[in-house]
Formats: sequence, structure tokens, C-alpha cells
Amino acid sequence: MPAIIPRWEWRTFGTHFGAAEERFGALESTGVQESDETYLLGGTTGNAKIRDGLMDIKLLRETQSDLERWEPVMKTAFPIAVDDARQVFATLEMPAPALDRDRYTADEFVEDVAERDGPLRRVDVHKRRVRYTVNGCTSEVTDLMANGQPIRTIAIESTDQAAVLEAIREMGLGGYLNMNYGVGLRAAVDGRPDRYAVIDVGTNSVKFRIGERTDGGFTTLTDRAEITRLGEGLNEGGDITPEAEGRTADAIAGMVDDARAAGVLAIAAVGTAGLRAARNAPAVIDAIRARTGVTIEVIPGDEESRLAYQGVRAGTDLATGSLVVFDTGGGSSQFTFGHDGQVDERFSVPVGAVRFTEDFGLGGAVASERIGEARAAIASELDRLDGRPSPEALVGMGGAVTNMAAVKHGLATYDPDVVRGTVLDRAELDRQIEQYRSQDAEARRSIVGLQPKRADVILAGALIVVTVLDKLGVDSLTVTDRGLRDGVLAERFGA
Repeated sequence: MPAIIPRWEWRTFGTHFGAAEERFGALESTGVQESDETYLLGGTTGNAKIRDGLMDIKLLRETQSDLERWEPVMKTAFPIAVDDARQVFATLEMPAPALDRDRYTADEFVEDVAERDGPLRRVDVHKRRVRYTVNGCTSEVTDLMANGQPIRTIAIESTDQAAVLEAIREMGLGGYLNMNYGVGLRAAVDGRPDRYAVIDVGTNSVKFRIGERTDGGFTTLTDRAEITRLGEGLNEGGDITPEAEGRTADAIAGMVDDARAAGVLAIAAVGTAGLRAARNAPAVIDAIRARTGVTIEVIPGDEESRLAYQGVRAGTDLATGSLVVFDTGGGSSQFTFGHDGQVDERFSVPVGAVRFTEDFGLGGAVASERIGEARAAIASELDRLDGRPSPEALVGMGGAVTNMAAVKHGLATYDPDVVRGTVLDRAELDRQIEQYRSQDAEARRSIVGLQPKRADVILAGALIVVTVLDKLGVDSLTVTDRGLRDGVLAERFGA
């Protein structure tokens, strides 16, 4: 018998693959094949199917770097003897049911063990496979009908692990999860909607959203943030500390666990100002990937603002007129100017709550004169806003504005439906600034609506927000919790 050469396989399932579909479409196919197969789902480490009159079983032998190595262990022609029928269950590490026939045709075997609520679950599959070669790897895009449910699967395999991983990245599939036929077919025949996760790794916090595809876009299943202070003590060209890296990796690991438990098809992770600024960002990204299996894509500031703008527009009714969307975070602020749904200009400036808190000692109670100094410094760095016409609508997002909205409403428990659409006028901003200015961080933590971990940076965030209003000559802003995560979700995984 010839030696079996281990091949490393990667596969994912879904209905939409964004850029990957365009990239495969631009390649020349190496062949097209159609087939009808019956999968028998059962056990945890086996893949059993009937194809071309053969009982065909593979077992999962090894997993490395999110790739799987499957080994063919049985290819027996029907009709099969009863001992071979029992061997099917032994191979799949499942108890065999009563088997009353001496020999089984394929139809008899399926009828006895799968048709009548047997231990194996029958899934009839029609496949249309279009094959390609990517980075020397065998690749295929397969359209399936699984018990009448349409689904698509993309697979890449080779004996060379590194080549498979590079092919995955090359085809724009880096965030999609490896999902073998057993998992993918169960999801398809159960009619589970497509779910996707987005992780936004910011300077001050890591934000996480799981969205489930609906006819009109995405329904949010999970939306939360954890303050990890990735940019604590970080200046341009400096290093992220090991402690900050560890806190952030722990938070992302928990989010990845939650995403997998929810059955997401893909996880997109993007990094913003802190990772743009840090000298050791590549090493931090490598360490987080080793800890969590997720690769963070550091996006430019103007791309961050563009995606945030798209996320806001997807979640608001602002269809006409001039609109400015700004997102102020721990390390930077992004601005997008547009009108009637069109983006006119976008940019990012390194104005964030963490740096100004540290530079001006805003983490506790301060004198009014110190507030004036901080506002002057913020205004100087927001000079790109000078001389612009006032927009018809100003929308703010990010932890500072959503926390200020929650404080305005006195929300002991955060309610996105209350926060979204809240109007913060100048009087409310001035009231909250004075409240934060006069209290130390410990006292601020008792303010209803304010996240305790945001207590030391909220004053700087509020000063940035009120300075934006001053610069643009408007008296209020509308708060949204939509933003970068929504833009990434819509653009990467939307129809």
C-alpha cells in the first residue's frame, strides 16, 4: 500500500465571502466537477460519506495553526458485510446499533442507521466544485445543496502548511474560521443564519460585536467593550508595555471564545491609533495572534474614519444634508465630512483622551485654569477643523460620547436603544465637564452611567468633544453607538 502523504486542509462555509469571491473569479479554473453524495454525520472526529458506491471515511488526525490533517481510513464498496457495517461505527468511535442484515446495500445501510432517527444523521448533498491553484495549493469553491439548503464552501489544501496559510491570506480569507464538513453541513441543514464577529482594538478599549445576517443587514447579538489601556504611557514611536499587551490579549481571547461559541463564520479584527503609533506593534500583533489565533489588521486613520462613517450611515436615518461624523478614542480622533450620503473628506488626528489625560493630569480633580490649558492644547491640534462651514448634522461616537449620554440619562445599566440618538448640547457638556473636573477618579466611579474604568479619561474625552463643537460652530451633537465595527461588518461580510 502506498504511503499516505499528510495534506493540510482548511475549509470554511457561508453564503458570502466578499473579496475572496472576486479574487477566485479572476483566476483561471483548473476544472469543474459535479457529484451527488450522502454524508452521515455522527461522532466528533470522523467524516463519513457514501460516494460512487463506496463507504468513504476520513478521520481527523491532527490540528496545527488552525489547519487540519485528515487521513482516509476506509473505502469499502457496497454491498458491505455486517462486520464492515459495525466497523463504520467503531471507526467513528460510536456505539453500533443492532444490525440485522448479513449484508447491506448503500440504501439499506442509510435506511437502517440514518433514515429512522438512527445514530447517524443523513444529509444528501449535490456539489458543484470549481477548482483552482493558489500559491501552489489545491483550492476549490463549491456550491452545495444540502438537504435542499444552498450553501457555499471554500477549501485550500496542500502538504505545505505555510503555503496553505499564505494562500488563505492571499485570497482575503484570513478572518474566516476553519470549519470541516461535519460542522458546516450541520449549520446549513439546521438553517442557522450567517454570523460574523468584529473586534476593534483601540488605544483605550477593545470593542466586540457579533452580527447575524438578516434581509436588511445585520442584527446585533453581542456588543460590548473592555477597557484594556493598550496605549497606557504610549507616545508616538514608543512601545506598548507587556502589561498592556497582556490585558488586551486576554480580552481578545475571551471575545474569540464567545464568537466561536456563537458559531460565527469569521472574525475580523482591526487595530487603530495605538497600534499605528507603537514601535513594537508587529511583535504585539504576533503575540496576540499566538494567544488568540486572530490576526489584527492595523488600518490607516483615513480608512478608520471612512468605515466609521459607513457604519453610522447604516444605523441612522440621516439621508440628506451635510453631515460630519467624528469618533474620538483613546489615541486619536477621526473625522468624516459628507453630504447626501457621499463622503467628501476624511482624516485622522492624534488627539485622544489617554494622551491628554496624562499630559495635563486630568485623571483627578483639577483647577479650572488647567482645564483652560488642556482645551487650548486640544484646539491647537484640531486646527484642521478651523474655517469650515457648520454642518447640518454632527454625529459623535466612541466611548466618551456614549458614556456621556449614559450619564445624562442616569443609566445604571447601559441601554444602546436609549444612548443611540441622544442629543448632547453645550449646556450638558459644560455640566458634565464641571462634574468631572471637581472630582477625583474614585468619586467619578460612583457617577451613574459612567463606566468605572473610564473614570480617569472621561474629562479629557469631554474636553475633546466640546472643542469639536466649538470648532464647527454647532450647539449640539447626536450620539450613536454605531461606528467602525458596523462599517467593518457591512463592508467585509455584507451582501
